[in-house]
Amino acid sequence: MIYAGIDVGSVAAKAVILSNGKILSRVIQPTGWSPGEAGKAVFEAALAEAKITRQDVTRIVGTGYGRVALDFLDRAVTEITCHALGANYFFPANNLVIDIGGQDSKAILINKDGKVLNFIMNDKCAAGTGRFIQVIAMTLGLELDRLKELPPAKPATINSMCTVFAESEVVSLLTQNVPKERIVSGLYRSIARRTAAMAASLGSVRGVTFTGGVARIPGMQEALSDALGCPVNVPDNPQIIGALGAAILAKND
Repeated sequence: MIYAGIDVGSVAAKAVILSNGKILSRVIQPTGWSPGEAGKAVFEAALAEAKITRQDVTRIVGTGYGRVALDFLDRAVTEITCHALGANYFFPANNLVIDIGGQDSKAILINKDGKVLNFIMNDKCAAGTGRFIQVIAMTLGLELDRLKELPPAKPATINSMCTVFAESEVVSLLTQNVPKERIVSGLYRSIARRTAAMAASLGSVRGVTFTGGVARIPGMQEALSDALGCPVNVPDNPQIIGALGAAILAKND
């Protein structure tokens, strides 16, 4: 049987088609102005990539903040549950999931089956999220993709995790001729330390899976590993983890 998972986030919509426990297709597209349209479009693109039709899909589960806009789902589930299952698919030995997306960040403690034991989430402000990085990148005059190309450097000190105040700090550092790569390294370190502090309340860790769009940045991977004091595992495509978890849930229902 074939199952589908759709994750409509604030920045990107993702869809995964699953059959016999294997991924048939995975697609990521910008969410744009309409979560409902984005969810439908990414689902259709995933069907086309898998060379199947809607009638071939047994069950569809949706997640993400835009799930309420999808009227063709069999079930809608919170992203916490879906990220836990998706991360467990790739790294079943790990019991901590760190997800940093466009508008929120979360730490999820899970068991060996991917069931959520506890979690903590920051969705009240942009601090420590993809949006936070985007604002700082704009202040530095850099495209987001350019951040991954910057060489490692000694981190500059960025004290504030408030987007507005951190932006002011960055402007001040630029006027002092601090190299951009040092500022970006300082940004990663600040986010990583905040995230590690958030995760510390959840209990002992035996392995970490890092997901979300921010997990694609090598410098952020290194900073998070340093802050947590242990290696972090990153799936090949960390943005699809929520959609994958939704597809797994569709299969398990």
